[in-house]
Amino acid sequence: MNTGDKQLEALDRLVGTWRVTGGSEGTVTYRWLDGGFFLIQDIDLVQDGHAVKGVEMIGRERPFGGEPGEDVKSRYYGSQGETFDYVYEMAGDTLTIWGGEKGSPAYYRGTFDGDSVTGAWVYPGGGGYESNMTRVK
Repeated sequence: MNTGDKQLEALDRLVGTWRVTGGSEGTVTYRWLDGGFFLIQDIDLVQDGHAVKGVEMIGRERPFGGEPGEDVKSRYYGSQGETFDYVYEMAGDTLTIWGGEKGSPAYYRGTFDGDSVTGAWVYPGGGGYESNMTRVK
């Protein structure tokens, strides 16, 4: 993949299938849409006894006729009709996923170490949960 977009290409280390443990349990799979401008995450988790299934499209917004947006954004589409928006940032081995907009008080921060990512979701008011991933393929 060579889109010339270093921020987006930094997410290539997510490609593959991961076992998720912590506050949610199950698997997620990341794959590139042809062309390499969008990373797709397929989600199959259980959280608090409830199935969490959906798909997330990760990339830069590019309105018709416009230039690509500044941030790498995503939208999650869930099997219960819910949608969530995020901003992805990769700095070295640290992945931050901001809930809504960059700088939000709700975010995930995880650190890569080979085929594992250790981190947690942080919510305003002290909430959140541990969320770790181990690559299975």
